[in-house]
Amino acid sequence: MTEIKPHAAHWGSFDAVVKDGRLVGVRPFARDPFPGSLIEAMPDIVHAACRVDRPYVRKGWLEGRRRGHLRGGDAFVPVSWDRAVRLVAEETRRVRAEHGPASIFGGSYGWSSAGRFHHARSQLQRFLGLGGGYTGQINAYSYAAAQALLPHVLGTNEVLLGRVTDWAAIIRHAKVMLCLGGLPLRNGLVCSGGAGEHANEIHLRRAAEAGLRFVQVSPNRADVPDWCGAEWIPIRPGTDTALLLAMAHVIVTEGREDRAFLASHCVGWDRLRAYVLGQGDGTPKSPEWAAPITTIPAARIRALALELAAVPAMLTATWSLQRADFGEQPYWMLAALAAILGLIGKPGQGVAYGYGSVNGMGNPRQEVPSFSMPATRNPTGAFIPVARITDMLENPGGAYHFNGRECRYPDTRIIWWAGGNPFHHHQDLNRLLRAWANAETIIAQEQHWNALARHADIVLPATTTLERNDIASSGRDRFLRAMHKAIEPVGQARNDHDMLADIAEELGFRDRFTEQRNEEAWLRHLFEQWRRHCAERGFETPDFDSFWEAGFWEAPPPARGQEYTQFSEFRADPEANPLDTATGKVELFSETVASFGYDDAPGHPVWIEPREWLGARQAERFPLHLLSFQPATRLHGQLDPGRVAATDKIAGREPITLNPEDAAARGLKPGDIVRVFNERGACLGGLRTDPGLMRGVAMMATGAWFDPLEPGVPGSLCVHGNPNVLTPDVGTSRLGQGPSAQSCLVEVEKWTEALPPVRAHLPPRIEEAPA
Repeated sequence: MTEIKPHAAHWGSFDAVVKDGRLVGVRPFARDPFPGSLIEAMPDIVHAACRVDRPYVRKGWLEGRRRGHLRGGDAFVPVSWDRAVRLVAEETRRVRAEHGPASIFGGSYGWSSAGRFHHARSQLQRFLGLGGGYTGQINAYSYAAAQALLPHVLGTNEVLLGRVTDWAAIIRHAKVMLCLGGLPLRNGLVCSGGAGEHANEIHLRRAAEAGLRFVQVSPNRADVPDWCGAEWIPIRPGTDTALLLAMAHVIVTEGREDRAFLASHCVGWDRLRAYVLGQGDGTPKSPEWAAPITTIPAARIRALALELAAVPAMLTATWSLQRADFGEQPYWMLAALAAILGLIGKPGQGVAYGYGSVNGMGNPRQEVPSFSMPATRNPTGAFIPVARITDMLENPGGAYHFNGRECRYPDTRIIWWAGGNPFHHHQDLNRLLRAWANAETIIAQEQHWNALARHADIVLPATTTLERNDIASSGRDRFLRAMHKAIEPVGQARNDHDMLADIAEELGFRDRFTEQRNEEAWLRHLFEQWRRHCAERGFETPDFDSFWEAGFWEAPPPARGQEYTQFSEFRADPEANPLDTATGKVELFSETVASFGYDDAPGHPVWIEPREWLGARQAERFPLHLLSFQPATRLHGQLDPGRVAATDKIAGREPITLNPEDAAARGLKPGDIVRVFNERGACLGGLRTDPGLMRGVAMMATGAWFDPLEPGVPGSLCVHGNPNVLTPDVGTSRLGQGPSAQSCLVEVEKWTEALPPVRAHLPPRIEEAPA
């Protein structure tokens, strides 16, 4: 018997094809014009050999080898669910009593499920919050530096995350779009909460057909599709701030700045202007100054600046731009350039970030309430910046600075993770592996034997989305989508909500956690709340049963000709519609930021030489700048065991791309297996070449599961190709403390030894009979 079940994931909406209780295929959502290929990996993922089939405990943990023990090489022992629940509850109770609730780290950062009820992080943090508290994480790996910075400059993170100037306005009014980092289509394959419509390509094609001129500033030509006809300006990685300062210098010396806008809508222009002209440090930030830093000819910098001053323009940058040393600076300077040109709030013009970073940015749409679980208060209020996990584990009680505050790291005894994988998204994995040993107990709610599960102590098998009912929702998408349970749980896998409810019962607060609702009751309850919020905004919605049967609800599109430009009300009347900054205006110099006293993030945008870049001394030893990126073949580390990711690999290794001349200089050819290395670690990769990549730059996707040749041994070669064994783990600055993964120098050489097997997608060693 074959059944068709509507469903959704972060990489798109689809119908699950089920035969005799097994997922055998998928077919795209009929309303999606560009569904992509990622959904094809779903059968492989659900029925993968590396599924966690029942609860397991690390053998060494049971024998008392806990704090101070390097994880990753131990065998696991299967246990019953009753025993696993009891062990987790007992350990949680003990640690709370002996060390306090902040000693439980429950960050669980990750994309988890597109379904909003079974979103693992939401469930875990609800459990930990109701149970007495925990230490969480603030901001996101994708854009942490910007999240800290932009409220000081523009008064909001909506310019980064929310309803940015839409493509309808850009297409109608702008003549040129400056794209720092490009507009890569691969990023448009995914969207948190899923998408009923992959719209990025639609808007890009319409913009190109309407004659919008794209100027791409990036080391990689392929970061904008060929059919956009973009002009490519190659730039040395990490030097965008120098380019933007030089463009500002041209505009000022040519008298092309919008003096009226700067006087009425901005503060601090006098301070930034003096810096641009070199009045304080004796170094004018001219095109001639920037050319040797960026490798862009001074004449081209000058011409680009004058073009932006002459025609309606939109300025944007990818999120990846600020994941680098002092990543706050290019974002601040891009906003400053938009202000200097007087673009902010003009129809279809101004500045916004992330058009090329995720599906749905700039979607013309009406603001429909999102469907979500209610947030649960964390009684401790304790948090760390999202990318400071290793620092926290290395320095219990240690002080650090973040966005004007001096904070202290907790003494972490339990790490509890659900719906994420730090061995995918964190940097300098060998350093993390050493610090990971400082926890007493690591609990993982996981679907697969990925690196997180292999480095945990107690592994609780979680269902995939196909094994439960849910509802998918994204603020960037017009569709609310029903996710029908397609198959029964594989092995003894359980929903996160159900396993946490049982642990809560052991700890005495099951009813507060569940509110005496099961899965269906929760979905109906949350749906009715969503309907009520929709009604308040004038949207008609079906009842739950009608929605569930139809499989989706579509918000009405904006009225024909309706456009949205961010900051338009502020531009029209800055006194009546001030920004939420300290002064109510665009802050080109921020007294607040300056008061923090950070030399790595002063009061206005500045050029600070990166700690790791091609202009540094260490480039003599490691002469390639490695850029790691979101692949087109999976979502971060999700889907890596599937067929789509597998077909892209070379001899089972993650590809690394070099310019053909860089490859030839090392005696390499496409298809070679190479060792990529620096002082932090090494991994294998399969070589590709691309003349559209700048010389001196290498590119390698994130997401290949961490697979050390010697499990549990820091510094061991990753045979699969995880670039985060190479990337540095250092905060962007004391302001944002974001990750600096894009500031990474490496060298590449041919691998000449026997090729080691890839074991990342196999279960670990299992010992003893179930207890």
